[in-house]
Amino acid sequence: MVQEAEEFAEEDKKVKDKIDARNTLETYVYNMKNQVNDKDKLADKLESDEKKRIETVTREALEWLDDNQSAEKEEYDEKLKEVEAVCNPIVTAVYQRSGGAPEDDEL
Repeated sequence: MVQEAEEFAEEDKKVKDKIDARNTLETYVYNMKNQVNDKDKLADKLESDEKKRIETVTREALEWLDDNQSAEKEEYDEKLKEVEAVCNPIVTAVYQRSGGAPEDDEL
């Protein structure tokens, strides 16, 4: 019985890690979408091509999430890195142009 409990605990941890990875990706994507459309955040500071790139990568990420409901943790982590690789340099450039440093919660 103890061995079964340990096996279930290990499986539960894997499921939790997978759900956490999916939620992290989803949260990041929705935060970026909101910032792009919020005039108090990035909306008025983005150049049109920057906004278009962020909108494209976030839309594609949401489509990927819909199409990959049973993806593994590593796949969610990899998709997050892909989205961040597009968004983070743009956000950094925007804040450098506007003379401020981004706060951690704005990335």
